[in-house]
Amino acid sequence: MTETALALIELGAILFALGIFGRLAGRFGMSPIPLYLIGGLAFGQGGIIELSAANEFGHVAGEIGVVLLLLLLGLEYTAPELVTGLRRSWAAGLLDIVANATPGVLVALFLGWGPVGAITMGGVTYISSSGIVAKVLDDLGRLGNRETPVILSILVFEDLAMAVYLPVLTTVLAGLSFASGLKSLAVALAAITVVLVVALRYGRYVSAIVDSADREVFLLKLLGAALLVAGVASALNVSAAVGAFLLGIAISGSTAHEAAKLLEPLRDLFAAIFFVAFGLTTDPTAIPPVLGWAIALAVVTTLTKIGTGWWAASRQGIRKMGRARAGAALVARGEFSIVIAGLAVTMGGVDGQLAALASAYVLLMAVLGPVVARVVEPVVGLVQRRVRKPAVVTP
Repeated sequence: MTETALALIELGAILFALGIFGRLAGRFGMSPIPLYLIGGLAFGQGGIIELSAANEFGHVAGEIGVVLLLLLLGLEYTAPELVTGLRRSWAAGLLDIVANATPGVLVALFLGWGPVGAITMGGVTYISSSGIVAKVLDDLGRLGNRETPVILSILVFEDLAMAVYLPVLTTVLAGLSFASGLKSLAVALAAITVVLVVALRYGRYVSAIVDSADREVFLLKLLGAALLVAGVASALNVSAAVGAFLLGIAISGSTAHEAAKLLEPLRDLFAAIFFVAFGLTTDPTAIPPVLGWAIALAVVTTLTKIGTGWWAASRQGIRKMGRARAGAALVARGEFSIVIAGLAVTMGGVDGQLAALASAYVLLMAVLGPVVARVVEPVVGLVQRRVRKPAVVTP
């Protein structure tokens, strides 16, 4: 059998399995991300059956998946929304960073992974999954709730924080000097500033450049511009993901809406391949030694996310049930955490066990997040009823 035929067979089997996993996840009302990761672990190095012929395609497709994930995320926001979100949520955003990045940093230092591992794990435990959170809010009919703007403001702050964090992480992983690191960060901040200014004042021109009445031409322009910007950003050590995110912000109006509809199927396909590709590069036998740490991090960061959402909602005068819903909605981790861990593993700057810990942690949080969001109302309601229940006085 030729190498090409083998690669096509493996790739076809992977894609078909992804479809089965996605259907199973939908049947149980959960995110498919954990199943994609498990699939990658099962058929990667150290798994049940090792698929190696499709690895090269999986790596490139995974990179495209990251670009599309961040491009679609940028398309969801306009520059004015980002500015308003920053003003509204900066205090909660800072609390979010301290409360949720600290557990990851401490565990990495305790395990002897050094400053690089600490910076990486801090990002993994910090960032919520915008995709899972948005889907859960929609599924539960909470998009119109009073606490939802608070949740979205925190997510906006996290996404912008990533635009600063990823260049720093890339610089650290590359082993650049302090001066080079400052230069890379300055370039990233300058790029963010320029994009926000362009989006605020000239967003219609950027939209006009990529827009087209022909769907084929529109898709080619969008995908070409995204990969081009991501490649240039990566060459400047700013991170391809940040470049794609900034491009998405610069596209506005009806063009952004149409672009999102056009790119969503591609995003879902390549993002699924990205999660599988990450699983393929992670040795499942490395997970049991770090599973205890993953569970501990899951418990701690579930509580810290709930606390963050509760505090942020209380500042807006929202009642206890709304505060609990806000905190529970933020629990899920997913695509961004894997993007961070994948970047660290690809650049070879971290211990091999970090990928295993990140995989186990995301598996737990991607499942736990939607469950917590669903059960928070009955649990809080039960607690409130017990507190309000009058005591029985015995004569």
